[in-house]
Amino acid sequence: MEQRYATSPEHVAGMGTAELRARFLVADLFADDQANAVYTHHDRVVLVGVQPVTSRVTLPSFPEIRSETFFEHREGGIINVGGPGSVVVDGETFEMGHGSCLYVGRGAESVVFASVMDGEDSAPARFYIVSAPAHTAHPTTFVEAGKGNIRELGDALTSNRRTINQYIHEGGIRSCQVVMGVTTLHPGSMWNTMPAHTHDRRMEAYLYFDLPADARIIHIMGEPQETRHLVVADHQAVISPSWSVHSGVGTASYSFVWAMAGENQSFDDMDGFAIADMR
Repeated sequence: MEQRYATSPEHVAGMGTAELRARFLVADLFADDQANAVYTHHDRVVLVGVQPVTSRVTLPSFPEIRSETFFEHREGGIINVGGPGSVVVDGETFEMGHGSCLYVGRGAESVVFASVMDGEDSAPARFYIVSAPAHTAHPTTFVEAGKGNIRELGDALTSNRRTINQYIHEGGIRSCQVVMGVTTLHPGSMWNTMPAHTHDRRMEAYLYFDLPADARIIHIMGEPQETRHLVVADHQAVISPSWSVHSGVGTASYSFVWAMAGENQSFDDMDGFAIADMR
């Protein structure tokens, strides 16, 4: 588990490319037959990537969180951004296709991941986990891809026509503080959020996927009047502090997992900034 400590807007204003990427870009979350984790001190959120290839992978407790099991004091959302796979939570098996979501509540003891490989050309499952501390237990709940609360936003004329699938939220899967879902850009649309916004009540993490190998996302971050950017590839994540805008544009259409934790769970609690006011 890698530790990423919290940063202030004043600190970010003086960062160069290498430090920005070291602080906020998670470039290598997925590795064969491993569970890799990043602990960010922005709202004590943990990002985990699990990619089973030749064997099952059991989610470890990680010594940094000082718990007997990973979910002893935590909850988390899991989205499969790879090929078909399964997750076994305390003996119950959930078959997870591409883009499906599983919420695991506080107190779960055993979580085991596997890929369903149908041949040499099969893609392994890639399980992306976003976890936050939890004060109570909510039931483990599964939702198939496309079965959450669907919202259509944006316009093709502004290149941001997108479908939002809300999984873990106030009106869907219940949680203590994790809010999570998937946004898919329509063909020809590239902007994932515009106008850009902040929400000082919650941090957010983005994981980009379904992006061609030779394409990139230009992810905008920083204060609205002091923006910076990260160049992001497929299956890479960005840690976005609560004070930072988050928006981005791709060189091809793509999807991304958005996940938040913090003060409240209202998806629409955000402070927008017109592009003409940004610097």
